Amino acid sequence: MNGMAGSPSSRMLKLLSLLQTRRDWPGRVLSERLDVSDRTVRRDIDQLRDLGYRIVAIKGPDGGYRLDAGSQLPPLLFDDDQAVAIAIALQVAATSGAADGEAALRALATVRQVLPSRLRHRTEGVSFTSLPSDAATTVDTGVLVAVSAAVRAHQVLRFDYASPGRDPDAAPSRRRAEPHHVVFGNGRWYLVAWDLDLGDWRVYRLDRLTVGIPTGPRFTPRTVPGGDVRDFLAGRFKGSDRGNTWPCTGEAVLGLPARKAIPFVRDGIVEQVDRDRCRLIVGSWSWVALAASLGRFDAAIIDVAPRELADAFDLLAHRFAEAAATQPT
Repeated sequence: MNGMAGSPSSRMLKLLSLLQTRRDWPGRVLSERLDVSDRTVRRDIDQLRDLGYRIVAIKGPDGGYRLDAGSQLPPLLFDDDQAVAIAIALQVAATSGAADGEAALRALATVRQVLPSRLRHRTEGVSFTSLPSDAATTVDTGVLVAVSAAVRAHQVLRFDYASPGRDPDAAPSRRRAEPHHVVFGNGRWYLVAWDLDLGDWRVYRLDRLTVGIPTGPRFTPRTVPGGDVRDFLAGRFKGSDRGNTWPCTGEAVLGLPARKAIPFVRDGIVEQVDRDRCRLIVGSWSWVALAASLGRFDAAIIDVAPRELADAFDLLAHRFAEAAATQPT
């Protein structure tokens, strides 16, 4: 070991970063990772303790160190990559709906003020535009913290919920649920929970939820259907209770080349039939919706399957004919 691996300050930053990644670090492993002697590691540990970090010495043949949570907030130290990552994350949070936009921008301004000049130039040089989701909504921080705490503690959650499409003058409904997952996606926060009164899994939007105090008793967590909360939620958004699949899936041959259909098919399969035709296999939440989505292509449609999809085309044909007949000449 050369004992001179980087400046003492940069070495301490790396040491702190290592301690934050796992619970226990043998002293020998730390000295190898930092390329310094065991004595230097002990000295750096003592300096971090002086700064307020609670680092516990572990006894035993592989004696080492563990970073514990402290009762006071010590100085926050970040290496260069961590500081840049924080600045980028705050920029994204300001427009994605993941956090209060104004609060995220104020936090970003605070971080930039205390960054060294070299890092401030790096973060300001990362210029990008984050497109906000059309569905982006703001969630009260108190609600997010309270619901997340109930999820972590496995405590029954009592809350009032304003269901979408309800009468604006109607009072929110009272709910009791076992909260299992808080999920962020497409600009919105969701709670995946087992509704105790309905005896079924439900997905609630946090911006429509008002938490009741106190929370209820503890519960034993259930397993989300399918075992994967992301697939479960994706399936519910598709109107399916069988995982991440569409309730209705069909196919048809379109009178246009595959290369012209592919750019407009996000969730489906396009197969080339010949130079001027392709087969499209897609899904939707209903047969009528699926037929309508195929009708948006300016092309002939043949070989439709299954029968339910063909019937949906027949229904739409009558509706469109009636709509055309009502137009003045």
